[in-house]
Amino acid sequence: VQLQASGGGLVQAGGSLRLSCVASERAFSTNGQVWFRQAPGKEREFVGGIPRRGRTIYAESVKGRFTFSRDNAKNTVYLQMNSLKPEDTAVYYCAAGNPISSYFTRSEGYTIWGQGTQVTVSS
Repeated sequence: VQLQASGGGLVQAGGSLRLSCVASERAFSTNGQVWFRQAPGKEREFVGGIPRRGRTIYAESVKGRFTFSRDNAKNTVYLQMNSLKPEDTAVYYCAAGNPISSYFTRSEGYTIWGQGTQVTVSS
């Protein structure tokens, strides 16, 4: 299974971007799907996602601004990012897997990763 992330770019603070992540096969129908991000010099951090069974979960820092969605027919998940802030600048990665609940927001819980897409928010 391969994941291909896209949609990153340069945007001014307050702007919006929509990231997409396409799976090479029906990985998303049997796995939870998540987005992480990693800023320079920082650890990879959980942004949002949905477990195989359950509801969508978001990091506190993006609640109310980011929206996760998926289209199983297209093997694609999305991350709609609104009201972007300079601190949202990072490389964004999509991932898929079925970690135990305590690992859902931890990068160690996932073995299937996309290549990352750069998001830069200018002030």
